[in-house]
Amino acid sequence: MANVSNKIKSDKKKKTIKKDKLVDEKIDEQLEDSLEVSKIDRKVKKDKKNSKSNVETKNNLWDRFMTFCHGVGQEAHRIHWPSRKDMVKYSWATIVFIIAFSLYFYLINIIFAAIQSLFS
Repeated sequence: MANVSNKIKSDKKKKTIKKDKLVDEKIDEQLEDSLEVSKIDRKVKKDKKNSKSNVETKNNLWDRFMTFCHGVGQEAHRIHWPSRKDMVKYSWATIVFIIAFSLYFYLINIIFAAIQSLFS
């Protein structure tokens, strides 16, 4: 009976060792892949730097302004704008909080004024 349990334990240890080795190998492969990708990225960046000439032609002010406006328009289309229902809900919540805090500070002011009038 003891031999069987020892054999089972040793089999489990062997399986876990095999799993650990497989995991280590997969991690090593992923690291190698990421290193290769980073090397490729560096090469591409170097190629881009080398391909650009030192003297770049500048567009005139109007062209740059129009490019900027076009980019702003594209970004504005990507924004998720809230619906009318949401805006009404947010507006009411803001108004309620403003009124609640106004009342709170008004009451605090009255309390402090009453305490000050007691000691004067």
